[in-house]
Amino acid sequence: MYSHKLLKPDGRKLKLYSRYPITSQLEATSPSNEPVQANPHLRWHPLRGEWVAYASHRQGRTFMPPPEYNPLAPTTNPEFPTELPQGKYDVAVFDNRFPSMSLAANNPPDTIVETLPANGACEVVVFTQDARASLSSLQLDHLDLLLEVWGDRTRELGLNPEIQYVLPFENKGVEVGVTLHHPHGQIYAYPFIPPVPARMLSMQQEYYQEHQRGLLQDLIQKEIADNQRIIYQDEYAIAFVPVCARYPYEVWLAPKEPVSTFIDLTPQQRWGLAKALKTVTLKYDGLWNRPFPYLMAWFQAPTDGLAHPEAHLHAEFFPPYRTSERLKYLAGTELAAGMFANDALPEEKAKELQTVVVNIEEPVSV
Repeated sequence: MYSHKLLKPDGRKLKLYSRYPITSQLEATSPSNEPVQANPHLRWHPLRGEWVAYASHRQGRTFMPPPEYNPLAPTTNPEFPTELPQGKYDVAVFDNRFPSMSLAANNPPDTIVETLPANGACEVVVFTQDARASLSSLQLDHLDLLLEVWGDRTRELGLNPEIQYVLPFENKGVEVGVTLHHPHGQIYAYPFIPPVPARMLSMQQEYYQEHQRGLLQDLIQKEIADNQRIIYQDEYAIAFVPVCARYPYEVWLAPKEPVSTFIDLTPQQRWGLAKALKTVTLKYDGLWNRPFPYLMAWFQAPTDGLAHPEAHLHAEFFPPYRTSERLKYLAGTELAAGMFANDALPEEKAKELQTVVVNIEEPVSV
């Protein structure tokens, strides 16, 4: 992996990554030269026991721009700069112009509940310069690089003592609220462990203390033995519709042997995950022969400097469709009670995905 750091005219950081050496002649660009003035804050929710972020400046963020002005594509006209420069590189990471958290946040307002500055970080990860691409169309070595990039960002963000948890994710499709269609994801680096990862880590810690083995590690072995819901597997990685899926087409992706974070992956595990990632996204797109929307989230150990043998790096895909034409809406029991109701058996949906034939070794035309 090759990388190159730049500073944008508005003061935000930009880091370019490539499978090949990067020229040093690149010049950082930005849609605006004005420094980002974001000052988000947190308010404590006493009934739920969790923090809520408030970032009113996000009301002005870019929303559904026309194709001729793609802020995530390389700049073609210097008079109308985008977020990225021209040049030969594969992946770009930069500070979000409209962050929900900022390390510079300060002086939260006084309210009737406890408040804090939202001292975290929000980064945009542009997967490729090609606006027509998707994860499913990228070559395996490009996906391998992306996994390495997530590791580099976890390492760099985790060096800040204020950051406790790093969460890479991708929202894909208007059905999940995407406002920029260029293939990209985000990284949120939190000053605390958010509720969902905290709950999963608690369950994993309890299991590890009792069995001296990983909870997800043993679940993966049970999925392999059951052999009903597996979408992909090789010596190092696996993808499957979990037996406990909350969404009809939910898929989990993980190294077979537990590692705590992206940083801990071996080259073989990372390559296996690249093949699993390409397989899953190809099968999604091939299921109904159209781009398949989802939220993809990667869960890993906290960046608190402690050992977390219980943690098992993995991705969870949450697709919004329950059939080709019907969305899975979160409503009464899911939002009000926190208990999901799935209208389809995981085994049935796994069979649908299993029947989609894909070829992960060849580039896909887009």
